[in-house]
Amino acid sequence: MSKRVSVKRMLSRRGVRFGRAALAVVALGVSVLMTAPAPASASPAPPAKELAQKTCGTLVSRVDAVSGRGPLFLRSYDNSYAPGPTSEPALSNAAFTYDNALAIMALTACGQRDKALRIGEALLDAVSLDRAGWKGRLRNTYRAGAQKQRPIPPNGWWDAVGNHWGEDPYQVGTATGNVAWAGLALLTLADATGENRFRDGAVELGRWVVEHTRDPRGPGGFNGGLQGFDDAPQPLTWKSTEHNTDLVALFGWLGGDFSTSEKEARDFLDRMWTAGGDHFPIGTTPDGVTVSTSTSGLDAQLWPLLLPKAPEVWRAALSYAERAHGADGGFDFNDDRDGMWVEGTAQAALAYRAVGRRGDADRLFGELLKEISPGGYLYATRPQVLSTGLAIGPDSKTDDFLYYRRPHLGATAWAALAAVGWNPFTGKTVP
Repeated sequence: MSKRVSVKRMLSRRGVRFGRAALAVVALGVSVLMTAPAPASASPAPPAKELAQKTCGTLVSRVDAVSGRGPLFLRSYDNSYAPGPTSEPALSNAAFTYDNALAIMALTACGQRDKALRIGEALLDAVSLDRAGWKGRLRNTYRAGAQKQRPIPPNGWWDAVGNHWGEDPYQVGTATGNVAWAGLALLTLADATGENRFRDGAVELGRWVVEHTRDPRGPGGFNGGLQGFDDAPQPLTWKSTEHNTDLVALFGWLGGDFSTSEKEARDFLDRMWTAGGDHFPIGTTPDGVTVSTSTSGLDAQLWPLLLPKAPEVWRAALSYAERAHGADGGFDFNDDRDGMWVEGTAQAALAYRAVGRRGDADRLFGELLKEISPGGYLYATRPQVLSTGLAIGPDSKTDDFLYYRRPHLGATAWAALAAVGWNPFTGKTVP
């Protein structure tokens, strides 16, 4: 017997938005090898090189820890002391789709295509066959580890106290941004391998988004996706600047039949920019029309700068982020500046590199090196708890989405991408 439960302390945010061995690292224009520690008299490694070595090494070791050579998903959160599951049942074996898409990209950037492929094969299997028969639909979270079951099951857990199987409505839902990132990861593998099947999987994901989340109301664009269980999924009717940025990248990379959809997502960004003046509002309220000004989102400021055709005027959003989100040596998730969000700080480092501010990026790399946990993942936050100003789901009564200081795959992958200088929206290194 299963029981549907809502986990109010989710640690991964995707979809909540308005919305080590010898390792070759393709970084900084050279091939960096992980070797024995340098002699004490040697000069310290540049922070980007050191961070690339450590994060790429961690990602490789996590893939290698899953026996065999078959498809796998990586666990998103460790406990605070060593590689291993957290104590929360809903998170102990959770492999968030967004985190694993990032890991595919980061491993590819690290020169570890074969490791990336193991995750990519699992992602492609999940695209091809959903437990409820949806074509091209992905769930927000799957079970970590080797993937031998078909269809690949969304995450769940046994509640020994209640004597039932539990699932979470967010985890079995489908956030538009997660679908976009999965598509970008598959396109990364298509370019790396030359195999059309990965591109075909990305096409299926793009079609699902267009068919199920397109919303011409107000500023147009695409809404947040679906949340809830298979018999009664709830449409997420708000629209996210972040999600639509992801879709500009996905649709633009796909090209062809998706050119109209790319323009719709890009028009949404342009309308948000006009509404914000010098920054991007987080998106719309659930009516899909009204621009939301209740909080500010860091990634909404940073990710548009990584798009291939980002206008230079958008760089004002980086200055806004410094003013509104700067906190504790890095950047906060929202504008209450109550602490450093590690994943977002890595995103800022990559944005700095993309606009040619390498000194500012190096400063952030130094901060990120301070956040490596004993198990190798970077912590999600610098403080013990970090607010976001957002709700977990449509039934939340408060802004209950919080981050905790837990070792996080997503933060680690973003740090690797930034340190290597790899733009996940293009599959290429930044200039």
